[in-house]
Amino acid sequence: MIFTVVKGKVDTNGKSLDLKWELLPKCNMKDPLYHVHPEAIETYHILEGEMEFFIKDKWVKAKKGDKLKVDIGVKHAFRNPTDQIVKVYNTHEPALDMEDYFEDVCRVAELAKNPKTSKVSMKNIKTLLLFGKLMSNYRREIIAVNPPDILVRTLGVLANLIGTAYKKSS
Repeated sequence: MIFTVVKGKVDTNGKSLDLKWELLPKCNMKDPLYHVHPEAIETYHILEGEMEFFIKDKWVKAKKGDKLKVDIGVKHAFRNPTDQIVKVYNTHEPALDMEDYFEDVCRVAELAKNPKTSKVSMKNIKTLLLFGKLMSNYRREIIAVNPPDILVRTLGVLANLIGTAYKKSS
């Protein structure tokens, strides 16, 4: 995925974080992160292509022109099952520290890359610990539902205990 900040929390006085996404073909097809935003509403406007969203309890298809809203606390995920790039305008209201979260996702992914393959595997213990630490740092912004939050929090605690960390955005 490629995320571009259109308006950050500074630009909107914290009211929203506005992003443009490019979801690469087959993005999130394996083990998408089912999650909730405990304090924010998230909206999606499909600018180009087709993709799928899991909202509450089912997958729904969305195509160019469609707009979706995910209310506070509603379980959701997304994926691009197509062979085309999908472009999306995404907002988080309020912004909270979601911009920092996205920056830290990139930091964690870089730290978790296998040096030989340049791929990230969620079956690697270092990756799981970094993911747990990341998610522990942003509990107001995002909480995992699947994998279960208790597992993710436990991984975050373990990461702290054994010193697996990354430099958090400020």
